[in-house]
Amino acid sequence: MRKVGFRLVMAVALGIASVARGGHEFPIYPSYYPHLISIATITPDRAATELVAGRIQAYVGAQPAFAGAIPEAIKPIESLGGLVVVRVNPDSARAKDLAGSCMLVDSVMRDIEGHASAFTFHPYPITPFDGDYLYHADLAEAARARIGNLPDPVASPPRIRASEALAHAVPDLPRANGDAWDVAIDEVDADALVASSTKVAEGTIEPPWRRSAWYRTLLLLEPAIDDANRATRVRADVARLTSGIATEVERINAERELLSLLTQGCRAAVAGYTVKREYVNADYSAGIENIGFDSIAGLDSPIFIRTAKLKDFPWNGILSLGVASEPTAAWNPIAGFTDPFGRLMWSAIGDAAIMPSPNGPGFVLNRTSDVQ
Repeated sequence: MRKVGFRLVMAVALGIASVARGGHEFPIYPSYYPHLISIATITPDRAATELVAGRIQAYVGAQPAFAGAIPEAIKPIESLGGLVVVRVNPDSARAKDLAGSCMLVDSVMRDIEGHASAFTFHPYPITPFDGDYLYHADLAEAARARIGNLPDPVASPPRIRASEALAHAVPDLPRANGDAWDVAIDEVDADALVASSTKVAEGTIEPPWRRSAWYRTLLLLEPAIDDANRATRVRADVARLTSGIATEVERINAERELLSLLTQGCRAAVAGYTVKREYVNADYSAGIENIGFDSIAGLDSPIFIRTAKLKDFPWNGILSLGVASEPTAAWNPIAGFTDPFGRLMWSAIGDAAIMPSPNGPGFVLNRTSDVQ
């Protein structure tokens, strides 16, 4: 009986072995996404070394401090950095009325137009980085033409308060002494401006129009409105845009009307924009490819996490990222993840069904498509 049993077991074993397949199986199954994402706070000077050595694949939110020539494998990712804003001092004796404020702003704009080097001169709040720029291109060109046709100022030049980099854009105007200034030139981070008013609730990002350039302009210029009638008209246009408009043409016209109202005053005006450059390692095999990024947020966006593909994935499934700033916000999806570190981490672990469109307002589906 034992011999028969042994033969039966051997027959079963041989039958099983006859359908087995041999081969060299990967310890990590190839996939479109890395199986591990590492995020570390790294200073800009160290980030350059880490990028070149391939120990991180991307540096998010700041430009590394390269000591010499940038290697060919280290590629820049360009997005909208900040908006350069010319703001009149309400306490200046030369800005007591609208005419005086406009004369101050026009003097600064004329000087900036011929000397801007630290940023791109563009006297309109919506830039070529914005997905809806084509709807405003004629208004942007008209704003530039107006500055070019301004007469030479007849009053004494205004006193300027600006950072060292931005002050180079107005070399012909005197610098302010302490609190005695007429006009300030500041750079406002475009991504941070919108992020400060963004909330995540029930898997969605609020408000839904946060990605629209008109909303960013509203946040930037509405506080400078000092005319009650214009403020009322602005609120009416915002109500139309946020309550739903029947047709695309009506929406575009409403946005253009709102931008015209926001840019009418002279208490604050946009003079141009800066370009943010983040760097990635595109070398083989330590680098990444298929890199998606946001035209405003750059690499600190869900589209980057969802698209970046490791070139050597089957042997190294870790996407290593560096960020410039320490985490400061609360780490929860309702009240936190509002700083650059937290937003990047939530992009990696949140796995929302939809994510912001990378090149304009609206949203795109995450890993699914509406295919007819």
